[in-house]
Amino acid sequence: KMQPSGRHYVVVRPLFSEDSFAEQHERINRTRKTLRHHLKDYFTCDTNRAKNAARSLLPIIGWIKNYNIKEWLLGDIVSGISTGLVAVLQGLAFSLLASLPPGYGLYTAFFPAIIYFFLGTSRHLSVGAFPILSLMVGAVVTRLVPDGGPPANITGFEGLSMEQQRVLVASSVTFVMGAFQLIMGMLQVGFIVMYLSETLVSGFTTAAAVHILVSQLRFVLGLDFPGVNGPLAIVYTLENVFSDITNTNVADLVTSIVIMALVLIVKEINDRFKSKLPVPIPIEVIVVGIITEYDSKIYNFLIKLHHFIYESPIAPNLEVIKESAVEAFPMAIVGFAVAFSVAKVYSVKHDYTIDGNQELLAFGVSNMFGASFRSFAASTALSRTAIQESTGGKTQIAGVLSAMMVLIVIVAVGFLLEPLPRSVLGALVIVNLKGMLMQFRELPFLWKNDRTDFQCIQLEQKLFTVVCRTQFPRCSLLANITGTDIYRDRKDYNSIYEPEGVKIFKIPSPIFFANIDFFRDKLVQAVGFSPLKVLKKRNKALRKIRKMLRNGELEISDVRQPSTDTSEDNNSMEGLDQPIDFSGIPIQVNWNTELPANISVPPVNIHSLVLDFSAVSFLDISALKGLKATLKEFLRIEVDVYIVSCDVYIMEKLHQCSFFDDEIKTSIFYPTLHDAMLHILEKHPDHGELEKVFTVICNGLTVN
Repeated sequence: KMQPSGRHYVVVRPLFSEDSFAEQHERINRTRKTLRHHLKDYFTCDTNRAKNAARSLLPIIGWIKNYNIKEWLLGDIVSGISTGLVAVLQGLAFSLLASLPPGYGLYTAFFPAIIYFFLGTSRHLSVGAFPILSLMVGAVVTRLVPDGGPPANITGFEGLSMEQQRVLVASSVTFVMGAFQLIMGMLQVGFIVMYLSETLVSGFTTAAAVHILVSQLRFVLGLDFPGVNGPLAIVYTLENVFSDITNTNVADLVTSIVIMALVLIVKEINDRFKSKLPVPIPIEVIVVGIITEYDSKIYNFLIKLHHFIYESPIAPNLEVIKESAVEAFPMAIVGFAVAFSVAKVYSVKHDYTIDGNQELLAFGVSNMFGASFRSFAASTALSRTAIQESTGGKTQIAGVLSAMMVLIVIVAVGFLLEPLPRSVLGALVIVNLKGMLMQFRELPFLWKNDRTDFQCIQLEQKLFTVVCRTQFPRCSLLANITGTDIYRDRKDYNSIYEPEGVKIFKIPSPIFFANIDFFRDKLVQAVGFSPLKVLKKRNKALRKIRKMLRNGELEISDVRQPSTDTSEDNNSMEGLDQPIDFSGIPIQVNWNTELPANISVPPVNIHSLVLDFSAVSFLDISALKGLKATLKEFLRIEVDVYIVSCDVYIMEKLHQCSFFDDEIKTSIFYPTLHDAMLHILEKHPDHGELEKVFTVICNGLTVN
């Protein structure tokens, strides 16, 4: 029992060892489930589990029945058209990276997107070609079917042209990549993406962007030499470029420079004025339209394109699979990791959940299906997904409409795109690398604040680091052992004291990129509500109250009139995660009472949350960002947060990384858990369970 006494406290208890403590406080023997019980529960089937399994395997069942045609359809149509135009150009451009003719990039933008529509859990992901995956496919293609020299000795290559051989290699490696993703999804190993930290993914994509940039120089300069892959490919490519630089095609170079400058300028305009533009300016489409306007190679390509469309599906080549399986596995990991990371950003923004295991299944089936129709590896591109979301896309209806746009291009107007110079496509590839290349700006920050992350540029190094740490710690809620200043797992003891409205949460491990999401999920589970959802609900409720006051639907006497500002969009998701703003509300809102007009807000039954950091030995940059976001979510819904027993070096790092601001202050940190609890009881008295004095008795002596 506790009693605050000014700025001091006294505890009375004997000196405990673990043995003597166990003698006085009998531990509850809890029955734990064995592996057999877990397997039995997992494989037990009933009607509800069957329905849930169907919804899990076909997520479209869950969201299509709730589809709001009136509010969402127009946005999905606009988004689908806008995204489809970009997907066409990116598909054509990224085909160069895969060392394939441009038309096959259109297949990658069509077939996988159709399957993802039924199986994917993200509502905003734009499925199609991704430059890094295209480059990885191209490495396999040029290794087995090089530009200069005979192809590999593979059964099935006989009688095929070089182009057909390359298409067979690309589709086969894509098929086995999809098979790896499908198997991982069936084995429920979606958590594997947690081993790829934000820093590692950024480093990998930035390095790959440099490779892609160098590989496109030969097209931009109009040079004719075979592509190079493997170790030191950048060095050999640059050697070839500088050796042949005198043969530069000036027309191609000037065209590329003009296109890159124009596209970059218009993209910057799109970014700066996105709130004022109804849709982004499709500059890539405009550029390609201008260039193809003056070309006459139409009829022959039309016949060739229809020949492509009506070709029958192809089976993967087993010998190619044997030759490329080692390269296909990292492709499966990278493709999934990038797509999942992008999907998670938009799922958090729009408040819905995505399932990592189902995403593996969706991409696995999508890639296997697409490979049967000559497409190459599919994932997503951040720029394309950003367009799909920013132009009003609400569901994968926009994704399937963008695929339909690609189909229209393939069948109706694709012939116009065949004569595009490779310098134009190369310029478009380079422009689309802007986002990844800008990640170089993060290197000084990482070097200064987290050199371990800076140095881990190889996947094996990072995995070794993660294996040496813990990813799934046993988090627990603590309670005070009655009559002591000791806190233990509340499930293990009977003689415990838990002040009303207080939760004490302990994570017994370091917090880092691989377990920060696990930590946040366990914390939400422990307190019984999601602070972010509560915050969004409260802000949405205030918007509705303001609207009702403006429209006269809610009358309040003897108070000042509410603001007449009508600029606020009640249906917009923007700003719902910001601090609660009571401006324009002439009354005090009590969230624990009934609100007008049946407005419902999730209840919050705690006023204080204590995080025990006594076992947290380090925080990395990814975890620091996640922790800061979590603390702000609780503080913004009026839940006081305290961090106790934090290591002094962690405190130093928090200061270095600008962790503290107007919302998160150093005053929330306490040296011990008991200090924090006494402060809380002083601030929120619990009159039913108080005791006047705490004294620690040590060898017969009282210590104050």
